[in-house]
Amino acid sequence: MSLLRFLGLAKDDEPASTETATVRRIAAQLERLDREQAKYLAAFAYVLARVAHADLKIDENETAEMKRVVTRLAALSSDEADLVVEIAKSQARLLGGTENYVVTREFRQISSREQRVQLLSCLYGIAAADGSITGDESQEISAVAEELGFTRKEANALRARYRDKLSVFQSKPGGG
Repeated sequence: MSLLRFLGLAKDDEPASTETATVRRIAAQLERLDREQAKYLAAFAYVLARVAHADLKIDENETAEMKRVVTRLAALSSDEADLVVEIAKSQARLLGGTENYVVTREFRQISSREQRVQLLSCLYGIAAADGSITGDESQEISAVAEELGFTRKEANALRARYRDKLSVFQSKPGGG
């Protein structure tokens, strides 16, 4: 099952060409959750992975932070959180360019403003997990913020909380 199909955004007659054993496993794990909660969690986790992968790598610190966030968000077991995060990372790596906007738009439709603020804050936390928010990660978060309906001023207010983690403001080795 692709993430789009799971979220109800793909037609049933579309081929499941991206279906993997991992996707099937995560879908099965999420079946115990209410359908709307599972949909919310899947979209939330995907957007986290989207930002973590913005610099074309997802390191162990980012993965650990993603697991912490989804565990807290949905009261998942460690194994369930591992599966949610792994499938989100896999989908972001494989289909990021084609699913990013669609999944983020779906998240906007199924979430409250408070939940969107929470996601945006978590995105900065994920990006900063390795000690620095790269320019690519910052740009991706800005794109997500816009897709979620935040003004540039609102997004920048949240970004300011993470100023010390923005690579553009961090000291360069050698005194630069």
